[in-house]
Parts: sequence; C-alpha cells; structure tokens
Amino acid sequence: MPPSASARPQENTESRVIASALSRGPDGSGTARFLAERERVASRRWTRTTRVPLAELTGWHCAPGAAAFTHESGGFFAVEGLSVHAEGAAVPRWHQPIIHQPEVGILGILAREFDGTLRFLMQLKAEPGNAGGLQLSPTVQATRSNYLGLHRGRPVPYLEHFRNPDPERVLVDVRQSEQGAWFLRKHNRNMVVEATEDVPVLDGFHWLTLGQLEELLFVDDLVNMDTRTVLACLPRCGPPPAGADALAGDAFTAALWRSLDPRQGALHPMRSILSWLTGTRTGTRLTAERVPLTRLPGWERDGERLYHRSGRFFEIVGMRVEAAGREVGGWDQPMLAVAGTGLLALLVTRINGVLHALMHLRPEPGLRDVAELAPTVQCHVDNYDALPRAARPRFLDVVLDADPAGVRFDTRLSDEGGRFDRVGNRHLVIETERLPEPPSHRWMPVHQLGALVDHSGYLNVQARSLLACLHALAAHRPAPTRGGPRP
Repeated sequence: MPPSASARPQENTESRVIASALSRGPDGSGTARFLAERERVASRRWTRTTRVPLAELTGWHCAPGAAAFTHESGGFFAVEGLSVHAEGAAVPRWHQPIIHQPEVGILGILAREFDGTLRFLMQLKAEPGNAGGLQLSPTVQATRSNYLGLHRGRPVPYLEHFRNPDPERVLVDVRQSEQGAWFLRKHNRNMVVEATEDVPVLDGFHWLTLGQLEELLFVDDLVNMDTRTVLACLPRCGPPPAGADALAGDAFTAALWRSLDPRQGALHPMRSILSWLTGTRTGTRLTAERVPLTRLPGWERDGERLYHRSGRFFEIVGMRVEAAGREVGGWDQPMLAVAGTGLLALLVTRINGVLHALMHLRPEPGLRDVAELAPTVQCHVDNYDALPRAARPRFLDVVLDADPAGVRFDTRLSDEGGRFDRVGNRHLVIETERLPEPPSHRWMPVHQLGALVDHSGYLNVQARSLLACLHALAAHRPAPTRGGPRP
C-alpha cells in the first residue's frame, strides 16, 4: 500500500487525526490481525523476572545502610527518601521513598500517511514489570541513559527521527510529567513526528491507524501508559467530520463530539481555569525535602525489600531480568510494587448539551509546580483504611456506588513496566448528574483539556491516560461494562 505525499504535515492536523481515529485499517479488519501477530511476537520478545534481595542486585548499591539505592554507572535512576510537609492537609506530614531520575526521556511515535490516512508505528515491547507480557508501546520509549548507551547494548531503533526532527514534521512535542507520587520531578518528551520517506518495519513494530489503537484501549493491560500519554497529546479539538455522524447516534456520544468543539463553549472560560490553577499553586504550602533512606519513619528495610510497617502504600523490591528482543539481554534493578489495583475515575456530565469532565487540581510532592489536573478520583482504595477519614478522596463514594448504566468506559490499564512491577489502575468514565464543584474541582469540556495538554505541567499522567480513553469513546461505541465500578 503506497504512502501518500504530504508536503505540510501540520496543515489540517486535527482533521487528519480525527480521520485516522475513524479508520479501522485498510480492509476494515480492525485489531484481530494485530492481536494474532502479538501472540507470534511473544515467542521472540519477552522478559522473565525473578525477585531477589535488594542487597544482591548486581550493579546497584542497595546495602541495608545505604542512604539511597544507586547504580554504579551514576546513571539510570536512584531510589531516595522524601520528607513531605503539606500545610493544612488531612495528612500534613509523611515520609516515603521516591524514584529520582533527573533526565528527560523520549516517548516518540512515528507517523506516516498511507492512502490518505495517518498511521502510527507502534512497538510490541516487553518490559520487566508488564502485566500480561507484551504491551503496545511508542516507536521509541527510552530514557536518556538508555539512548546514550549507558546499558552498553544495541542502539535504540528509530531514535534518529526524534533527536533532531525537522520542525515542519513535528505533530506533537511537549514535555509532560510522570507520576508525582512516585517520581521526583520526572518528565518525558512526548512526541509525534511524521515521516515522508520509506521507513523499514523491524520485527515487533506495526503500522496502526488511530482507530485501531483506540479500539485496543478497551483490552486490559495492552496499550501501555507511555502510549496513552502521547496519544492524549494528539490535537483533535474541532467540529466532527461527516464520517462521525453515524457514531453520534446516542446522546452521550453526541455530547462528547460537541465537547471536542471549542465553538460549543464551556462552563468556565479558560482564563478562569488558568486563574484557578495559578491561585491554587500559589496558595498551596507543600514542601518536599530529599532525605536519606535511613531517615524514613514508618518504613522498614532489610536485605530483601523496603516497605511500610502498615503493609500498605507500596514497596521497593529487587528484580533480576532476562530479556529477548531488547537492547540488553539481562540486568538487575529495584522496582516499585503495589498490592492490588488502583482506581482512576472520571465523572462526566452534560452541561448545555456539551460533555464536561470533573477535574481535580491535585497537589503531589514529586511535581515541579505543586499541582496538576488529575481525574475526579485517583487512589488505591485500601490505603485509606490506614489514613484519617478526612483524607478519603472526594467523590470516591459516588464512584463506588455508581449506577452501572452510567459506566461508559471500564478497563484495567497498566502503569509503565520499566520502573513498576505489574502496577495498574482500573480506568473508569462514569456519566452522572451535575454535581456541585468543591474548590479543588472544576467541570471542564474535552476541548479545554486538549488546549491545556498542548503545554507542560497542566494535566498529570493519570488525567492524560483517561483523556486518551475519552477520545476513544468518541470514535467507538462504548464497550459493555463488567457489572459496575466497584474495584
């Protein structure tokens, strides 16, 4: 299938992105062929992991008395201690380990137009912490340490398209945050670059339309978080194309398409949203001080692992990895592990016929600018058994008691598997009545979220993940729910 020429890829980018979202591929086969290919690739690209004591990790300084867990190269990442003071919060002080990785990685997806439709070069990648094995990753998913070759392995394929791209070929390029509760001021460069020349397709890589990618979002633990954050940054705010008419046959989907269109308005003007963001960030007194791991009250460390005495929250464990189909065939590393599945829920409602999402402006100790927009509810429910009642997230009970008929999206999706061991969250989009806004929340249409995600530091990674799910609902009939939103 020959590619089509595109002299100016940035021209009409939004309409081309939406057209790709409405496409199921050249033969309409959807994702069945891709899923079959995934099974074949799994025999050639895999990781096998074995938990080992932290003190026995090769190449890492993780002795019981170490102030931080560090790699002998001085690169990759470190696990350090953090002392947090959140003035006026339900939990005003706490201590925790945190991952410190003071470098900006690249999450890059290569795009190419075939027969007038944008497709995206996706990688089936095995990460040591992946749930379910292979997950769908960006074309390039690499830390700076990896693409500079500190692992002494093979070069990262396709990296040349993202290191110094032609600005006229860049569709997305924005620095975005990682998990602010587990990373200390960590960012990645989220990129989509359009190629005009022929691109060789290596083993494990596949060209998919955005419609095929979004259909795969309904499959548990398949589309990884790094892919979801890049997809969320694709521009698509505008009026629906003619091909979307058939999809807007129900009131919810029609309201979602209107929510993509800035001409349809919003409950709050953007200047009001920006003032609220600035005022909250300015008025929030949250300090985070790096401290040695030996100074973390409530945390225990032995040669095996680092964990909280309550048995909740998370732990740092040692992992030995064997791999096939990656730049390096084996390595050791610490990883963050969490018991159970987290909950990310976005409440949505129709206001004047336009779908609005209830966003939470959430402070987190690892964020550069204090607070970013988060889903309505972002938590691990079991953790609140060990915390004061006042710390329980607003609207959590609304989510747990929601009518199953209002659940529009319900899929378990993983956090990235390079630092986290089988960590995932149940992603929920729930339509509800219009609820009052507390000071920490605002109802916002999707086009405002799209405008903010063009810039760094406004939507956290969990919000971007659910934004990708919202986009998928515009071009796909809602999947059947699994009996309601109780985690």
